[in-house]
Amino acid sequence: MSEVTVNVRYMVDDVEAAIEWYTKHLGFSLLSNHAPAFADVKRGALRLLLSGPLSSAGRPMPDGERPAPGGWNRIHLIVDDLAAEVARLQAAGAKFRNDMVTGPGGSQILLIDPSGNFVELFQPAGR
Repeated sequence: MSEVTVNVRYMVDDVEAAIEWYTKHLGFSLLSNHAPAFADVKRGALRLLLSGPLSSAGRPMPDGERPAPGGWNRIHLIVDDLAAEVARLQAAGAKFRNDMVTGPGGSQILLIDPSGNFVELFQPAGR
């Protein structure tokens, strides 16, 4: 296994919409596009696998259940100025699940991608 790149798979409803959203709003770069089935994008050491309903990862399980987007698992991106990022993304029409919350470790908010997957934006305390 590579220790340089971390791979995370997100099930998405629309691969093209996911590519546009991740590259436009969060600074990912496109690695490959095999829409409508699959694409992968990268930001730093994170390779995000965007798997649509027609991908091999979208095939039904033996019991008939189909993998679907959403849930509470999420990628976690560290930002320097959370308030500025939230304002920028709101101006671009991005949707959020909650308001910004702050705890002893820092502040966070959940951003929602076009398929309902979460991206946590996190500003560590003291930044």
